[in-house]
Amino acid sequence: ATLFYQSLRRLKHLVKFHQYSLKFKLHAKWGKLPNYAVIEQRYFDCEMFPANDDHPSHDVARGQRFVKEVYETLRASPQWNETALIITYDEHGGFYDHVPTPVVGVPQPDGIVGPDPYYFKFDRLGVRVPSFLISPWIEKRTVIHEPNGPQDSSQYEHSSIPATVKKLFNLHSNFLTKRDAWAGTFENYFKIRKTPRTDCPEKLPEVTKSLRPFGPKEDSSLSEFQVELIQLASQLNGDHV
Repeated sequence: ATLFYQSLRRLKHLVKFHQYSLKFKLHAKWGKLPNYAVIEQRYFDCEMFPANDDHPSHDVARGQRFVKEVYETLRASPQWNETALIITYDEHGGFYDHVPTPVVGVPQPDGIVGPDPYYFKFDRLGVRVPSFLISPWIEKRTVIHEPNGPQDSSQYEHSSIPATVKKLFNLHSNFLTKRDAWAGTFENYFKIRKTPRTDCPEKLPEVTKSLRPFGPKEDSSLSEFQVELIQLASQLNGDHV
């Protein structure tokens, strides 16, 4: 799905994409993980390769086993003491939230307006989503609330990730949009401790029970997101869907 970003759809970036099952664990074991990596789940529910992306109606147990596998791989890596694992979601799962969504002071990212009939301006945030920041440099039981800037109305949101990366790596390039220039960042939470923790668990509890009573349904209707992935792949292959 990172290929939705046009700047990544260039031949020079081909060597930066790797199959998770073949390379991730080896690179982690050898201490050769890159400075920044994005790990993608399996979005399509097939018998041989069941989905593990936590999207309905996929088996959430498989998604949580995937999280466990990624964490334990990083925890065993010689790079662990210089690692931060960010786990976040793009939706809230339909659960009630007592905190109202911010609708004031949120900058429109790039001036693009949605189609009719709503002409949405992207000048508000959606519901809160769960996010986890995992690192030996984070104090135990830390709960991160609202950010301190860069603006009075700033909030933590998905563009906080590239905004934080820009600060951590001291990147001199411009912000991607007005939104990540506005978003709160969390790099200061890595600076509280003087040494990395040594009590981070090496193993997480086993996910022993499937949370749905049936296996993958290969003949089920595709979601809107799955259709968009297929359309993207077809364009990259020179086909048309």
